Amino acid sequence: MASQPRINSTLVTVIRMAKLSKSFASGGSQKVYHFVHNQNRPDKAYTTDRAQKKGKANAASGKIFVTIPSDHFGPIPSENDPERNQGVLVGECWEDRLECRQWGAHFPHVAGIAGQSSIGAQSVVLSGGYQDDEDHGEWFLYTGSGGRDLSGNKRTSKDQSFDQKFEKSNKALQVSCAKGYPVRVVRSHKEKRSSYAPEKGLRYDGVYRIEKCWRKVGIQGFKVCRYLFVRCDNDPAPWASDEHGDRPRPLPAISELKKATDITERKEGPSWDFDVKDSRWKWAKDPPTSKKPVEAQDSTGKRTRIKIRQSHNMSVQEKLLKEFSCLICREVMSLPITTPCAHNFCKSCLEGAFVGKTFLRERKTGGRALRSQKNVLTCPCCPTDISDFLQNLQVNRELLDVIETLKSKIEEEKLCEEEEIDEEEENDEDGDENEGKGKDESNSPVETRKRAKVVDDLE
Repeated sequence: MASQPRINSTLVTVIRMAKLSKSFASGGSQKVYHFVHNQNRPDKAYTTDRAQKKGKANAASGKIFVTIPSDHFGPIPSENDPERNQGVLVGECWEDRLECRQWGAHFPHVAGIAGQSSIGAQSVVLSGGYQDDEDHGEWFLYTGSGGRDLSGNKRTSKDQSFDQKFEKSNKALQVSCAKGYPVRVVRSHKEKRSSYAPEKGLRYDGVYRIEKCWRKVGIQGFKVCRYLFVRCDNDPAPWASDEHGDRPRPLPAISELKKATDITERKEGPSWDFDVKDSRWKWAKDPPTSKKPVEAQDSTGKRTRIKIRQSHNMSVQEKLLKEFSCLICREVMSLPITTPCAHNFCKSCLEGAFVGKTFLRERKTGGRALRSQKNVLTCPCCPTDISDFLQNLQVNRELLDVIETLKSKIEEEKLCEEEEIDEEEENDEDGDENEGKGKDESNSPVETRKRAKVVDDLE
């Protein structure tokens, strides 16, 4: 655990919520921190009837929910999100690459780099494809694409067989480095060596800026293209308990630069920079003009005004409560247990996962009894041995109190919201009745005769 620490995302949520409630009590700014898992998507990826194989391997991407072209640079704001009117938020998670594409965070199905060699790169995915990658959260070293023979199977395609060059998608990253464009970063659970990777699926972690790029001899003996990404987003990272986003920070010392070649550094001011006056990151220069059409499609579903209002008025407590879900039953935890490896489960779910398993195993060889051997009981979400922890499970009282408090607040808010909706419906019905009466009176025989008399007098 010490060699590969994991971020306890639930505790991060608790800390942010505590800071948020403290700012409410002191009359501070009511800033909402989003941890959205996007559970209300209407459409998903689908498999055609003609496909011989079912499943995601043959699946086509579902509807694009955002109104941006595939070469859009920077964050995706709320005006490009007609479905939810909130944009793509930092910390938003998806099940797979197809769902990630539907929300525009990263459009390619397979490739880890989205970009064009002539204008730059828009997004990257960290999925642990190259051994040279290093992830430090607020900054990371990214390895370019190419250098492998993809004509064979998965076993042979993992080995580097020739040098990488600054061309195609690698060139796109180099252009973004020289221009100082923001690059959207998505982390995948496949990156097993990173402490900042999500436990499942993919997660949007905000925009980063490429400060330097170079070439060096990689672990497998061939040259690889390397990129230094530094975070520059207005929202805090999913693993941080800060109340604000990033601030300009000094670049880390990179030891491999001593033996690097083809070093590229930005010689002009970046296009995406920190404005000291506004205290936020924004475009210092005009973003690149899009050359591709918007792939978004209009939704055919019709929702009533009340449903739209309810979806938009989803409280902070409800959004945070979704984070306190058990990793086994996927429901809000009851009697939460936090393991030494920072995973959270219901007490009953964790006990049920080890029903019938003993902590010690008796060993016998013929007639002679040997010393009992300890059974290794691994965590349901990682290979950590938690057999000692299971012998004396302790409920996380802090998390339990937070969950109970959130549930009570949500119930109070729902009661108030139902009363407001009932009042609004009554007012609408009264307005419709009055409007109908007005129409009937205007078309009555008395009114018709009066209008005819006025016309005769005028003539």
